[in-house]
Amino acid sequence: MHRYLAAVILCVMAALACAAQQADPPFHPNPRLYNPFADAKAEISEAIKQAHQDHKRILLVFGGNWCLDCHVLDYRFHQNAIRPLVEDNFHVVHVDIEQYDKNLDVAERYGTSLKRGVPAVAVLSSEGKLLFAQKQGEFENARDLDPAAIVAFLNKWKPPAPASASR
Repeated sequence: MHRYLAAVILCVMAALACAAQQADPPFHPNPRLYNPFADAKAEISEAIKQAHQDHKRILLVFGGNWCLDCHVLDYRFHQNAIRPLVEDNFHVVHVDIEQYDKNLDVAERYGTSLKRGVPAVAVLSSEGKLLFAQKQGEFENARDLDPAAIVAFLNKWKPPAPASASR
């Protein structure tokens, strides 16, 4: 009986240790998520170069450090259920808009409306072609978004699998 109980306790402890390793990181806003000194156009250009080499897509996330929903969306991108999807398929570029007075030309260039709020997201191909531009404030209330909706969005816009992988 003692061996059985010891085995059960070991199994429970192993399961708890495994669950602890799988737990999402705690939510902590990153005060430097949006670098006010970054050159957004240069960062996008660099992301396009990288994406062209590794066949990923680019997520442009417009926002500011003052925006709670911007931090929540970034947190969601780092949760265990979503992080591999982001890392395997996208280069994320955070474009700082400060107080809606910076990089507005970049948002306009990529057809992304900031009128409904931020975060606002655009998706570019590995060649820099615009594939999706947020128009209706789809991500502005990131704190209320179901993670499954974020996964569905990312799956919709991730690059297609190479032809050789589908055989």
